[in-house]
Amino acid sequence: MSEDGPESPIRIFLLFENRLLREALGRLLSKRTDLFVIGCSGPDGASAQALLESHCDVLVLDFFDERWLPANLRLEREDLSSVKSLLIDMKSDSELFLAAVRGGVTGYLLKEASFLDVVAAVSVIFHGGAICPPELCASLFNFVSHADSSLVIPSVAERPKLTIRQRQLMSLVAKGLTNKEIASRLNLSEFTVRNHVHRILKQVVADSRSHAVDIILSHGYSLASESSGTYVVADN
Repeated sequence: MSEDGPESPIRIFLLFENRLLREALGRLLSKRTDLFVIGCSGPDGASAQALLESHCDVLVLDFFDERWLPANLRLEREDLSSVKSLLIDMKSDSELFLAAVRGGVTGYLLKEASFLDVVAAVSVIFHGGAICPPELCASLFNFVSHADSSLVIPSVAERPKLTIRQRQLMSLVAKGLTNKEIASRLNLSEFTVRNHVHRILKQVVADSRSHAVDIILSHGYSLASESSGTYVVADN
């Protein structure tokens, strides 16, 4: 034991389609002192808000769905940027594995993984490491080594041209509103708002919502406070 005392248990949120597996794994994990199951749900009963309120460290899933990949969770709520994700009970499919990696997942376990494998993976990714099956490591190395080095990364020096709608949306993003709240303000669907945010992040070459706001400011836009208490992104 260190002078600072024992480490706090790693907080886990189980998001499983398979109810039997979810409940069984939850019972096993609850017996450990180094781990704490802070949330347990099927995908239909969870939301980004629920994950945020749970203050979980590691999100464990038994299915692949782009909505729950770290990259998309950051678009939904930047507060979730520190949550690590582990996919378990997966297929040995290189395309699926690479899609998960591109989405920000740092843990990937196959169907034959044991309970102790899951526990070890949670600990590794929580402490900044990554886990993947040995047979899929080669596909990751091959993907990186064969990446087209001639691809041109968009220059951030070129000032992005934002439409009026994009400026309205980014003004609300700057205030910290969620996609749902922005959709209500602008009378749009939440899906449309999510797509707008995603396109803006790609347009300004940003990896988060706040980063996008910073880049917009750096290109000559400013946040001006209106009498109504809202903010707009406007040209200088």
